[in-house]
Amino acid sequence: MKAAEEFLRVAADYQLGALDTESQHPFTTSLSQMAHEDMGEAVKLMHQVDVHALRQMQAKSAPLADLARAVAATFDAGKKVFLCGCGATGRLSLSIEIFCRMGVLPCPDAERVVAFMAGGDLALIKAIETFEDHPEYGARQLEELGFADGDLLIATTEGGETPFVIGATERAAELSANRPWFLYCNPDEQLIKVAERSKRVIQNRKIRKLNLAVGAMAVAGSTRMQASTVLMAAIGFAFMHMRDPEQAPAEVLQLLRHVAHCDGQFMVPFIEHEAAVYERGAFVLYESGRFGITVVTDTTERAPTFSLAPFEKQDDPAAPAAWCHFIMPEQPDARSAWKALLHRDPRTLEWPDVKHVAGAEVLACYDFSAQLTGRREIRTQGAEHLPFCIGGGAGEMVWEFDGLRERLDLSGVHEFHAHLLLKMLINIHSTLVMGRLGRYLDNLMTYVKPSNNKLIDRAVRYVCLLAQRRTGKLPAYKKVTQVLFEEREKLQPGEAIVLKTLAALGLTV
Repeated sequence: MKAAEEFLRVAADYQLGALDTESQHPFTTSLSQMAHEDMGEAVKLMHQVDVHALRQMQAKSAPLADLARAVAATFDAGKKVFLCGCGATGRLSLSIEIFCRMGVLPCPDAERVVAFMAGGDLALIKAIETFEDHPEYGARQLEELGFADGDLLIATTEGGETPFVIGATERAAELSANRPWFLYCNPDEQLIKVAERSKRVIQNRKIRKLNLAVGAMAVAGSTRMQASTVLMAAIGFAFMHMRDPEQAPAEVLQLLRHVAHCDGQFMVPFIEHEAAVYERGAFVLYESGRFGITVVTDTTERAPTFSLAPFEKQDDPAAPAAWCHFIMPEQPDARSAWKALLHRDPRTLEWPDVKHVAGAEVLACYDFSAQLTGRREIRTQGAEHLPFCIGGGAGEMVWEFDGLRERLDLSGVHEFHAHLLLKMLINIHSTLVMGRLGRYLDNLMTYVKPSNNKLIDRAVRYVCLLAQRRTGKLPAYKKVTQVLFEEREKLQPGEAIVLKTLAALGLTV
């Protein structure tokens, strides 16, 4: 198969199994079983992984003072701070800009904080496939947004090897004397061995590095969880303390205290009930004004992580309905909903070669306004939709879902900390809902969607690992790749590529 051969020609650049972020966390090796047998214990284990990651971050937090100084110096010079990432780090970058526009994080002028992610703003709610593999796209998006000499880029990549982010970072180092910051979550020695592009950045003296390696994720490779949490926290704390930079590192301990205090056990009935809703063929509509960007990030990331139907394109009547969808029912139409979420007009990519997947006309077809309710009723032929609301007033956070209600006391908690706490809680919640529904095995993403080179390698590695566990022999990487590409062509919605490939090799789970 031609596609398989094309991947195999570059596979050595994407074989990342030796990285910490791709490894299995020892706390969660039985997570999928625990999600069925003891949900309270499963929540406890995932909470422990978060606490452990924050403790690791605390030990590496001293450079946050320098990052805070860099942010302040850029603003004082009248220049702009740009933020970029891909996938989860792209969403955290957009979140930081939105927090500045909301007043959650301080900045002298919200128009001087510019965030972008691979694929433009549409990628916030829909994975734009293959963008991650193109460093030239990162450089191009940076330049088109007006990045200039004196501006600062803060680039984030959980693994430290994303080509798009590296392309943007290297271009920023060429364009501005204000050296860009490159934030990542794997040890330098690992990255230098497995990825030449990472080695190039790490050894580039025109780029400042902040290594926040915090070990394995709760679900192997799921960097939307602990890695993106510590990266978002690092940038936010730098903004919070740009005028008192020596205090930025101490903010990690404050977050750790909040997280340690809230163990998440209240979520057990919420998790079990949401899983039961999907099992009976009903749907969930998540609502939040105050926490909108944090809630939409988690609900979006469920689709690529667990091979679920993504938020549907409203001009495509054949698009399957997403199990859960984000909605802003107070907004009358798609345009106003997008503006309310972003606190600005959307930014899209109108390049001739990509506007059909990332342009303004496409973005307008993704609607989470009040109009979504009627459209979903038609699409699902009147199936039940249950609202899941996360909000609350000052000093609190309130979860409400089909008769369940929980109020968290956030008295004295900074609003940015509240968003970080919610991010960790809802990541645990959604992961365990999916575990309840069999969307991963042990702590391996068997439903990973192989939509870019890194994820193809991950799927192949998981097949090899599970095959070795069952037969005692490690199958050939090339053979598994060829079979996986064959199965990918035949894959139906709701099927797991790793399990299908194993079956094609004559093995079962």
